Amino acid sequence: MTMMSGAQMLVRTLEDLGVDKLFGYPGGAVLDIYDALLQSKKIHHVLGRHEQGVAHAADGYARATGKVGVCLVTSGPGATNTVTAIATAYMDSIPMVVITGQVGTPLIGSDAFQEVDTVGITRPIVKHSYLCQKALDIPRYIRQAFYLAASGRPGPVVVDVPKDCVRPSQLFEYPEDDGDVKMRSYKPTLQGHRGQVKRAARMLLEAKRPVVMIGGGVVLSDASNEIRSLVDRFNLPVTSTLMGLGAYPSTSKNFLGMLGMHGTYEANEAMDKADVVFAIGVRFDDRVTNNIQKFCPAAKIIHVDIDPASISKTVNADIPIVGNAKTVLGQFDEAFKELNVEQDRKDLDLWWNTIDSWREVKCLDYKKDKELIKPQEIVETLSRLTEGKAIVATDVGQHQMFTALYYKFDEPRHLLTSGGLGTMGYGFPAAIGAKIGKPDCDVCLITGDGSFQMNIQELSTCLEFNIPVKIFICDNHTLGMVRQWQRMFYKGHISSTNLNYNPDFVALAKAYGHEAFLVKDPSELESTMKKALAMKDKLVIVDILCDTNAQVLPMQQMGGSMADMFLNED
Repeated sequence: MTMMSGAQMLVRTLEDLGVDKLFGYPGGAVLDIYDALLQSKKIHHVLGRHEQGVAHAADGYARATGKVGVCLVTSGPGATNTVTAIATAYMDSIPMVVITGQVGTPLIGSDAFQEVDTVGITRPIVKHSYLCQKALDIPRYIRQAFYLAASGRPGPVVVDVPKDCVRPSQLFEYPEDDGDVKMRSYKPTLQGHRGQVKRAARMLLEAKRPVVMIGGGVVLSDASNEIRSLVDRFNLPVTSTLMGLGAYPSTSKNFLGMLGMHGTYEANEAMDKADVVFAIGVRFDDRVTNNIQKFCPAAKIIHVDIDPASISKTVNADIPIVGNAKTVLGQFDEAFKELNVEQDRKDLDLWWNTIDSWREVKCLDYKKDKELIKPQEIVETLSRLTEGKAIVATDVGQHQMFTALYYKFDEPRHLLTSGGLGTMGYGFPAAIGAKIGKPDCDVCLITGDGSFQMNIQELSTCLEFNIPVKIFICDNHTLGMVRQWQRMFYKGHISSTNLNYNPDFVALAKAYGHEAFLVKDPSELESTMKKALAMKDKLVIVDILCDTNAQVLPMQQMGGSMADMFLNED
């Protein structure tokens, strides 16, 4: 019999679940938990400098490792500061458990000091929220939280823990883990319907103009090998959403590039002209589809997703298949063996000839300048110097799209970015979480001068815990994507997007105890980036002054089809 306080049970449960990294920020309501943490020899606590940074770091850790990311914050503002990060994880289906402190149970509902309704506030942006009523709730709720976060369509779960539930003076018998969590009301479907899989397999083999469309669900289910096997076996063209990048190698001849608003010409044209779209682990969000009424007019849609609510939500699926992407793709292998259908190679060759003609447009070409650094150049250079093997985090805006288009991601879990919510300030703490989770990997942040300043305080965290990420600032002294829209759609009216009062990023980095370089000349770009990457044991900032007026192109014409695109600035 092991007697423990609520705080000790919380720590022990995390240990039992295999947690070895915990991102957190202490406060009054969680002091007893932090006191219990001192006794843990298994959990390494990473003290962030802001609760939003703490939660984003847990998110980045989860994306890079495939494990559940965990963070711990206090009540009131500690909890509310995590809301943006929770919503970010929810939109991108990232497994995360957020443990929040709460005022004592007798005070709940009295507007006590640092009291907020954390469960109520977070309910729309989590898979589930728990409010512990007593100490013995803690182990059970945390185990369920981990199960919910990681299973089915992954996502964040909040566990709200009142202060009186973790008092060191009250001891209870610790309920040992009795095996797998079972929840009668929650049973995700993993296996696809056998008949639907067989129908879809036949449709794919008989297609004259097929396209495989992959999304974040392929990454989350670790189905990259299955996708590669399918595409290579039948020589299929494949395109990816932002969240799916890396699940299939960007350097493969079969890869058409990212699709959607800033997708490649060949990817969007192929989608528009396809007769069968095999969509796996995607949501068909508006940044992909453009005008739904004009989306893939000739195509039959096969849609595989673990979330039944996502199927036919925006785009009607001709063959819906609910199930885990990895499991379902394994079922397709079985279906192909059963079917006595030969793929028409002649039709496929004609389709590839058409795709190759679209490729000749070379939509990603851009003009270099001897005096002005182009942001595309920054990403291309980093991709070449790292051989596409670095884990790359981004914030949101032009640099995010340039990264998606010009960095050659060949492996899953190597791009960390806020896809659904579009969160500025995400990239830096996410890179921190990734480096902690994958210490042997090079972790780089590509960010903008606007985004970087949103969680810049985490430079202190990196110094304390020796987290040597490499930071490349696309410093264009503007909010680039907003400026681009203002130029294109608001008659060139530049309103509140200029960033003329940035700090000296080099001096700031050194004030925090890190290395930094400033690059103005294109001829110095590669050598400086190479120097930064070579400093393996240091955080290095490279502040790169780049073209203020650069635009992310191609770009879809709003309200048009997939193929209606602006290809250049003319």
